[in-house]
Amino acid sequence: MPVITNIEDLKRIYQRRVPRMFYDYCESGSWTEQTFRENSTDFDKLRLRQRVAVDMSGRSTASQMIGQDVAMPVALAPVGLTGMQRADGEIKAARAARDFGVPFTLSTMSINSIEDVAEATRAPFWFQLYTMRDQDFVRRLIQRAKDANCSALVITLDLQIMGQRHKDIKNGLSAPPKLTARTIADLATKWGWGIEMLSAKRRNFGNIVGHVQGIKDNSKLGAWSAEQFDPTLDWDKIAKIKEQWGGKVILKGILDAEDARMAVKVGADAIVVSNHGGRQLDGALSSIAMLPSILDAVGDQVEVHLDSGIRSGQDVLKAVAMGAQGTFIGRAFIYGLGAMGQKGVTAALEVIQKEMDVTMALCGVTKVSDLGRHNLLIPQDFGGVWQP
Repeated sequence: MPVITNIEDLKRIYQRRVPRMFYDYCESGSWTEQTFRENSTDFDKLRLRQRVAVDMSGRSTASQMIGQDVAMPVALAPVGLTGMQRADGEIKAARAARDFGVPFTLSTMSINSIEDVAEATRAPFWFQLYTMRDQDFVRRLIQRAKDANCSALVITLDLQIMGQRHKDIKNGLSAPPKLTARTIADLATKWGWGIEMLSAKRRNFGNIVGHVQGIKDNSKLGAWSAEQFDPTLDWDKIAKIKEQWGGKVILKGILDAEDARMAVKVGADAIVVSNHGGRQLDGALSSIAMLPSILDAVGDQVEVHLDSGIRSGQDVLKAVAMGAQGTFIGRAFIYGLGAMGQKGVTAALEVIQKEMDVTMALCGVTKVSDLGRHNLLIPQDFGGVWQP
């Protein structure tokens, strides 16, 4: 096993081992990718206060997210097509998260199905829901998540209309990949990926194929998916979904203080400050830049998590010190998964936890609940002054 010291090490291996279209699917944003870039670079503007002559023994990164004990304030974010990054990718990532003690979130657009992951892990996980026009499908999907004992429903709010990602269009992204001259040439250099994929449990969207009338294979899936994301989603529909679910609900895709207040009104258990990893509205501010205004808007009325741009344990610490109670990582664990499967996801989590632990020590903090803005040096113009 190669020596892994940071998430970038995993990313380099990932790029060598995974087909180009799936690497680009992960490592890209919409339009000019400005928001995609700034999600990460804005973390660099926050600096840490070093403290000394403080008892640093007995440290712990343990925390809670929506009342669930976690080894650190990190959850694995829902990522579509995870099973194309590595054979049975959702199962491998879910097992790594379970063993490490952090939540795993399964995407509606996963390759392995809800039932596949439940059978393989024998442990509760979170399920992410995209709202579709097909109300019967959504109703049955929610029931399937209930039957699998999913412990939270994560409703994604920022994908009613899909943002354009140029690389996906140019690559002809599909699951499984279409065999063109270009993809065959690429796959020939990723033979390890291909050999594993031959024995994969699934190679199409397991939550959809076989669960929608007329969709028995991939031939009609693309057209169905393109027209199914519900552009009429509003707060009344969100409230109805919450009522139908009957359990803990996390609303993901909040990037505005007014929307955060609306999430409180519909009774969300948590919100995720997120711009979909820079994959939707290009030109939006980064998640970390928007976090302070959203925290000011909701106070302690709802648990606030942050997603988009996290690539290290220091990023996690900065988000928590700014006031987030939890964070989600997507690309960081995908790098590990594509690089080394389940062991790679574990390696990514270990890197982040170690970075967080050492940084806490050097900041003079021994437990997550003691982190706060007093641990940071924040530029006076952080987030900027923007006129609506």
